[in-house]
Amino acid sequence: MHSLQQHSPSPLHLTLLKTSKTHQETTQLHAFAVKTNLIQHTSLSSRLVSLYADPEINNLRYARSVFDQIQEPSLVLHNLIIKCYVFNQQSHEAIALFRGLLGKSLLPDNFTLPCVIKGCARLNAVEEGKQIHGLVLKLGFGLDKFVSSSFVSLYAKCGEMGLARKAFDVMDENDLVSWNSLIDGYAKCGEVGIAMELFDEMPERDLFSWTCLVDGFSKCGKVEFAREIFDRMPNKNLVSWNAMINGYMKSGDIESARVLFNEMEVRNLITWNAMIAGFESNGRFKDAFELFENMLDGDVVPNDATLVSVLSAISGLASLSKGRWVHSYMVKNGFLVHGVLGTLLIQMYSRCGSIESALIVFWSIPKKKVGHWTAIIVGLGMHGMAERALNLFHEMCNSRVKPHAITFIGVLNACSHAGLVDDGRKYFDKMINDYGIEPTVEHYGCLVDILCRTGHLEEAKSIIESMPMRPNTVILMSLLSGARNHGNKDIGEYAAHRLINVAPNTSGCYVVLSNMYAAAGEWEKVSQVREMMKKRGFKKDPGCSSIEHRGVVHEFIVGDKSHPQTNDIYSKLDEMRNKLKSAGHVPDTTQVLLCIEDEEEKEAELENHSERLAIAFGLTNVEPGRPIRIMKNLRVCNDCHSVTKLLSGIYNREIIVRDNSRFHHFKNGTCSCKDFW
Repeated sequence: MHSLQQHSPSPLHLTLLKTSKTHQETTQLHAFAVKTNLIQHTSLSSRLVSLYADPEINNLRYARSVFDQIQEPSLVLHNLIIKCYVFNQQSHEAIALFRGLLGKSLLPDNFTLPCVIKGCARLNAVEEGKQIHGLVLKLGFGLDKFVSSSFVSLYAKCGEMGLARKAFDVMDENDLVSWNSLIDGYAKCGEVGIAMELFDEMPERDLFSWTCLVDGFSKCGKVEFAREIFDRMPNKNLVSWNAMINGYMKSGDIESARVLFNEMEVRNLITWNAMIAGFESNGRFKDAFELFENMLDGDVVPNDATLVSVLSAISGLASLSKGRWVHSYMVKNGFLVHGVLGTLLIQMYSRCGSIESALIVFWSIPKKKVGHWTAIIVGLGMHGMAERALNLFHEMCNSRVKPHAITFIGVLNACSHAGLVDDGRKYFDKMINDYGIEPTVEHYGCLVDILCRTGHLEEAKSIIESMPMRPNTVILMSLLSGARNHGNKDIGEYAAHRLINVAPNTSGCYVVLSNMYAAAGEWEKVSQVREMMKKRGFKKDPGCSSIEHRGVVHEFIVGDKSHPQTNDIYSKLDEMRNKLKSAGHVPDTTQVLLCIEDEEEKEAELENHSERLAIAFGLTNVEPGRPIRIMKNLRVCNDCHSVTKLLSGIYNREIIVRDNSRFHHFKNGTCSCKDFW
C-alpha cells in the first residue's frame, strides 16, 4: 500500500493531461501513469478516459480499458463511453453499458439518454427504444427538447411513424432536427404527401429538409416531383444531386441522370457509384465499365460498392479480359474477397466462361459463407459439371454451412443439365423436409425441367397442375419443348394452349409448336400456327454471337459479311464444311425456319448461323491451345450443337459456348451437357 501512496498527481502531471491533444501525447502520459501507479487516482484516470473517448483521438479500446480499472466510474464517464460506442458503430455495447449503469443505481441524465436512443435507432431496436421511453417518462425527462427530439428520430428511422408523430406533437418546442426527422421518416415510408405538408408548415428549413423530400420522392418513383423540389432548392449539396441521379436511374431515365452528372462541378464517390450502379441495373453494362475507367483516370478511389456494380456489369458483358483486369486491380489494391466481392468474382468468372478461374477464387477464400458455396454450385451447374456441383453441395453441408433457397436452385439446375432425374426428385424433397424451405416457382421450374428433359412428361404435367402458384412462361415452355423432343403431341398442345392463355406474345411457343406439327407431318396445323404468327406480327430475333480476342469483342449475326476478315472467315467456313462432310455429318434441318422449304436452302441457312461464323473467326485468330469462347444471345440449335462437337474433335480445340440457357464445353468431340435438346 505504501508504494501506491508515495505518488500523487503533481500539478505538472495534471497540466500535461489538460493540455494533451494528440493520441501520442495521451498514450505517453498513460504509460507513465501506469508505470508510476498514478493510474489509481480517479482524477487522472477519468481524464485519460475523456481524452481517449474524444472524437479527435477516438481510441475506444484504451478508453474502455481505463474505464474498467476505475472502481466506481461516475455517470459522466459512463456517458463518455456510451457516446464513444455509438460513434464507433458499436451500439450493442452502448446499450449493454447503459443496462449496467442502471444496475449500479446510477440515474441517466439528458446527456446519456439521447446517445442511447441514437444507438437504438442505429440498430433498428424499436422495442428497446420503447422501454427507454417508459423510463424517460418515469424520470421526468419527457419534456426535455433533446431527449424528445431523439425519440422522434428513433421512431421515424424505424418506420414507426405513428409513434414518431406522437413524440413530435407532445414537444413544447419542435426544433429543426425533429422537423427534419419526421419529414425524412414519412418520405422514406413513401408518405411523401404528408412529408410535403410538413415541409410547407416548417418555420425554417435547412439543406437536409430539402434533400429529404428530393430523396423521398426519388425513391418512391415520383421523379418529376423530386426534380421540381430539386430545382426550387436555394442551395444544392452533393446529397441532393446524388439523390436526384439515383431517382432518375431507378426510373430508367438514364439520359437525365447523365445530364445531371455532367452538370456537377463537384462529385464524390457516392456520385460515381450511383451512376455506375444505375448503368448496370439498366443493362447498360458497357457504359458502366467505361465510366469506371473514367473514374480511375480521374484518381477517384473505388470502394467495395463500386466493384460490386463493376463485376456485375462485366458478368453482363461476359468479357473475361475485363474481369481478369478488375480482379488484378482488386488484388493490387488490397480489396478482400471474403465477402460479397468473393461471391461476385465467382459469378463473374462462371458467366465469362472460365469455371476454373471461379474455382480458384472459391478455394482461395478461407472462411466460405453460404453465398460463396452457392455461387460456385450454380456456376458448375451452369457449365454442365453436375457431379462436381453435387460433391461441393455435400461438402458444404458437411462444413455445417446451411444452404438456402438459391443454393437449391443451383443444385436442381445441375441435376437438370445432367439428366439426373432421381437426384432431382431427392434434392427437391430434401429442401422441403430437411431444411424447411418452401419451394418457389423457380424451384418448381427446375424440377419440371428435369422431368421434361428425361421424358417424364405426365409427371411434369401433374406437378404443374398441383403447384400452389400459377406456372410461369419458363415452366410451360419446358413442358412444350419436352413434348416436342419426346414426340408427345397431346401434352405439347396442352402446354401450348396454356402458354398462349398466360403469355400470348411468347413467340418461342409458336415456333416450337409449329416444329412439333411439322415433325408429325401435320402440315395443315403448321399453316394455322404460321398464320397466327403472321397476325401477331412475330419476328424471330436475329441470332448474334460474339467472341473476344485481344480485348476486342467481335460480333456476328446470321450470314454476316461486314467483318474486316470476312474473306478469311468464309474461307474457313468452306474448310469446316468439307471436313464435316468427310466426318459423315448430316445436317439436322428440323429447327430451320418453316418459311424455308427447300432442303439445300435450309442447309445453307444453317451453315451461316452466327456461332459458326464466330467459330470460324476463332479458328483463324485464337492461338492453338487456348479455348475459343463464344457468347450467343439465343439457344444453340441442334445442328450447331452437333457441328461444334465434331469441330472440337476435328481441330483438336476446346470451344466454350454460352447461349441463353447454359454453357457448353466442347472438347475432343464431346460436350459437357449430356442431354441437349
